[in-house]
Amino acid sequence: MPRLSEVIAALETLWPAERAESWDAVGTVVGDPDQEVSRVLFAVDPVQEIVDEAVKLGADLLVTHHPLYLRGTTTVAASTFKGRVVHTLIKNDIALHVAHTNADRADPGVSDALAGALDLRVVRPLVPDPADPEGRRGLGRVCELDHPLTVLEFAALAAERLPATAQGIRVAGDLDAVVRTVAVSGGSGDSLFDDVRAAGVDAFLTADLRHHPASEFTADRAHSPLALLDAAHWATEWPWCELAAAQLDEISDRHGWDLRVHVSKTVTDPWTAHAASTATTSATGAPN
Repeated sequence: MPRLSEVIAALETLWPAERAESWDAVGTVVGDPDQEVSRVLFAVDPVQEIVDEAVKLGADLLVTHHPLYLRGTTTVAASTFKGRVVHTLIKNDIALHVAHTNADRADPGVSDALAGALDLRVVRPLVPDPADPEGRRGLGRVCELDHPLTVLEFAALAAERLPATAQGIRVAGDLDAVVRTVAVSGGSGDSLFDDVRAAGVDAFLTADLRHHPASEFTADRAHSPLALLDAAHWATEWPWCELAAAQLDEISDRHGWDLRVHVSKTVTDPWTAHAASTATTSATGAPN
């Protein structure tokens, strides 16, 4: 069996820490470099439910996309929920490793996995990494559909292919407009609006779209008459777990490690229910 240091070194070849954003917190959070690793679990969120799943599975290493301590901390007391995560990991000899924005920028990365889940052909990064001479790494992806769909049909496809969440897919734009090209970005994407507009695509699928940026973007129809599709943050990033697990499987086979690699199917999206509006707003204004 490989040691944790060996597995982490392999993961760092996929997602080098130096390619993460300066504000990010990636890398190994918990773990003894000399401990042996036989079973690995991939998940989006390092929350207690996932850690308990890792314990039940008998995992030696948990790899998550989201950091545990993004803004730092002064305590790991078990009286806090993040401290309880740390205590559970250490007591059960489970290491935690994080690949966040370095996985977003990777080739293949989070947005490649999102595009793959939707059967989209990746053309290029939405925001290329200037440090990549081949122009393959970067944030988001510009993609093409195999055949045109309406915005409504594409939204239905996304709802069918992405993991089910309470939110589903929210849409802004002409539902009958034709979609041939799409920009996708796993996770929060409204900071990329200028890049999406410059890409000249028909639609943009991402997550966490806020009211004001989305309203301003869709109001500018003269310059950007494209549709917005807003999925749940967790749902747009979960496909990366399957991609990352397959990458580690390949590395394990190459080195003869015989790792058992798993992907958590536990839904850790924080929203648990959705009540659809039933009233129709009249032309005279919103209901009182």
